[in-house]
Amino acid sequence: MADATPSILVTGISGNLGRRLVPLLSGFRVAGADFRAPQTDLAIQFTEMDFGLESSCQDFQQLLKEVRPVAVVHLAFVMDAVRTGVLDPDRMWQINVAGTARVMEAITEINRDWPMVEKFIFMSSVSAYGPGLSQPATEETPLAAHTYKYGVHKMEADRVVQQRAPALRGCSAYILRPHIFAGATVDNYFMEAFRGIPGGSSKRAARMRETGKRLPCMLPAGKEFLENRIQFVHIDDVARLVAFVLRKTEPEAQRLTILNVAGRGAPLTYEQCVQMAKAKLIRVPGEKLFELALEFLWKMQISTIPPDVAPYMTSDTLMDTTRLAQFLGAEYKNVIRYPIAEAFAECFKPETAASQSAAAVSS
Repeated sequence: MADATPSILVTGISGNLGRRLVPLLSGFRVAGADFRAPQTDLAIQFTEMDFGLESSCQDFQQLLKEVRPVAVVHLAFVMDAVRTGVLDPDRMWQINVAGTARVMEAITEINRDWPMVEKFIFMSSVSAYGPGLSQPATEETPLAAHTYKYGVHKMEADRVVQQRAPALRGCSAYILRPHIFAGATVDNYFMEAFRGIPGGSSKRAARMRETGKRLPCMLPAGKEFLENRIQFVHIDDVARLVAFVLRKTEPEAQRLTILNVAGRGAPLTYEQCVQMAKAKLIRVPGEKLFELALEFLWKMQISTIPPDVAPYMTSDTLMDTTRLAQFLGAEYKNVIRYPIAEAFAECFKPETAASQSAAAVSS
């Protein structure tokens, strides 16, 4: 007798969010695709796949035929060029933007005869809105990312999903735009800045890590840069949201649902973040010198923080999550469990700092 358990297919399953999501998918058969195998003891079907290649569209169609998933969760996206080793900008674009289009094209083709794939979930980002938001972004705020390659790619891929969603042939599409991930397992640019861990690939950075030396947290001089506000979202809350969408049985009123995602409660100021992280703060005279300092540390391979992210680190970056609360209803606090401050604080517990430093040494 055939197994009637529904299947879920997750691209980018080897990334941090993919690893946090898989344990929440009990009741589903889970298949994953990525350019490296996931480190997990859980039973999943894994296929090595590079979405930066044009051939991946046909390969993904074949995988869909084999797995027959009821939903596809698209997490495959390069954020950190240094840690992933994807340093070529064109290759990064091919994976991030063209790869998203290839995945959607494969779903469209596989759904041509009947809607096998019923849900498609794409992980966008707050960075797609761009820096310098004069007021909290709603889901209708125009996407205006610039400078920061990751943000630009998220914006372009977000637009790809919006444009192609109506052609998915009976498949509901969801665009989730989470704010900056936080939590004990998270190691991204913002957390590196506050932790001061030199995450670069140079011998000098390695020696600094081995001896416990920390980089200072930098901001341009001026009170306004300390008063800029920022939100975070715990990575486990994002995983719970994806699992909630996958299990949701009520149909959406529209084929495309877009949700801003951030933790509960008030945002933090940069001054509060520095205090909570117990970071050493150095003020740089002006935004241009701040960017030049980031560029120096990047070129010397001491830091993994790209200089093009500077505008995002020197302005308000807030989203309105009213729609998310309405979407989750009574389950809101069960899914989004962490207030913003608690999610951020978890990154700086002693055991977390020790594990992140060790991870940087082994990378």
